[in-house]
Amino acid sequence: MFLSFSVPLLLLAWAHSAAAATADEWRGRSIYQIITDRYALPSSTPKSDCDVSRQTFCGGTWNGIRENLDYIQNAGFTAIWISPINKNYEGPRTAYGDPYHGYWVTDVSQLNSKFGTADDLKALSADLHKRGMLLMVDIVVNNVMVTSTTNPDYSDCFFKDASFYHPYCPIVWGDTQSEQTCWFGDEKVPLADVDTTNPTVIQRYGDWIQGMVKEYGIDGLRIDAAKHVQKSFWPTFCGKAGVFCMGEVFGGAEVDPIAEWQGPDALDSVLNFPMYAALRDAYSIPGPANITQLDQVFQDSKKKFKDTTLLGNFVENHDVPRWHNLSVDPQSLYNAMTWNFMADGIPIVYYGQEQSFSGSGDPNNREALWPSNYANTTAYQYITLLNKLRNFFVNTTDWAKSETEILTSSPHGFAFLKGPIISILTNIGSPPQAGVHISVKTPWETTTALTNVITCTQWVVGSNRMVDAQYSLGGVPVVLVPSDQLKGSGLCGTELAYVDSHGGKADALNANSARSPRKLSIIPFVAAVAASLKFLL
Repeated sequence: MFLSFSVPLLLLAWAHSAAAATADEWRGRSIYQIITDRYALPSSTPKSDCDVSRQTFCGGTWNGIRENLDYIQNAGFTAIWISPINKNYEGPRTAYGDPYHGYWVTDVSQLNSKFGTADDLKALSADLHKRGMLLMVDIVVNNVMVTSTTNPDYSDCFFKDASFYHPYCPIVWGDTQSEQTCWFGDEKVPLADVDTTNPTVIQRYGDWIQGMVKEYGIDGLRIDAAKHVQKSFWPTFCGKAGVFCMGEVFGGAEVDPIAEWQGPDALDSVLNFPMYAALRDAYSIPGPANITQLDQVFQDSKKKFKDTTLLGNFVENHDVPRWHNLSVDPQSLYNAMTWNFMADGIPIVYYGQEQSFSGSGDPNNREALWPSNYANTTAYQYITLLNKLRNFFVNTTDWAKSETEILTSSPHGFAFLKGPIISILTNIGSPPQAGVHISVKTPWETTTALTNVITCTQWVVGSNRMVDAQYSLGGVPVVLVPSDQLKGSGLCGTELAYVDSHGGKADALNANSARSPRKLSIIPFVAAVAASLKFLL
């Protein structure tokens, strides 16, 4: 059904039953984010439309995901993140529709039957692990859904006694105490706040997560509304889980309020909302083109986050508008995505991003993927290329742990170095910009041969160790690697023969090898603009 590409993967040498996936296991991964109801219908179900405005179930299941993993793996992703798997509210349709998204949890000890059975989820997990991929599951522990703020019925919930919940109060945003004790939602969909300071709650939640991770072979957790639970809860909880924990700490470009949630007293990682806000404001067209803010967020992040290489990088998710709703220019997406793959952090691509979906906020950004026919789009090919490059350096070097360094910054964009890779990004968009260029001083000697991996064109380091990107045919990203360091990568005509980080021969163990692989073709949009990418001698 899908077009296959031969893409090297980060293969696991450990048996999943014997070891949990740690932060080090996740640092080099790239993640494809899925809303289960919207990714793929099971093969036995006829294709149907999905009207997002109805805010109801469209039929996606765990079996649908499992049957369509080639599409994800062939793009080079080494992990998936799926929406919550636990039992949700079951009752009359609410003013905001039905819980197709999975976030209106009632009982975490049970699975959501809308998405399949326990065997279905185990089969998905097992198939991922056979492919050398990891499974991240979204969880909700801050709140449960009830039908009343004045007389809530907890009989269908994991915690059935009112003493395990905070009394109802509306959240006063900006007040930490209120944000951690008052209720999400409203009178139409009340989300009762669980008292996570209660010792019984802490103990039962710990036992639950430990058992669920083990039973379903879960490798990582994405934690919804993490900052709405007291920070001290997370080390014990994640310790019981025994896997990597990435929390949602929603915010803007300010680093401090989000950075405090990463560390030994909190979580392994958080979603990188400051960098998302900075990329949006720097690259969306039309937009403020605020490169200065992006530079500042980067510098602040290096100082204040405990480990930027573990942050979750994204330009889309289920809570923010699609990039193409914000930006009319496709080049803006390619430049922003290149940051997320080539700089510090774990790249996350929200399903449909590779199909250039353009929905606004919830519910319009939760489209069904199957009407796209899982097409081999330009964006899909570009993501595949970025994954292939990133996976090669993750598997053969300590690239994932190396720190990003900004080399130059200008109103038109900036360049940065991570390991032996220089990325030059611009915010000018697709139209030609004669005379616009970004000059970069490299760490390499004059006459060093480089390859621009995006176009497979050859560059040479010029005098004073400089290279220069010019944009007379449009603002295409530039990703430069010393040519001799691409050997064995399978990129730009080189052979594919490298040893992965666990000692396995990647070309022999590539999980795609039995799935009709073909070489990644030159990306169409690149061919038209290759001549605009110059070097200075």
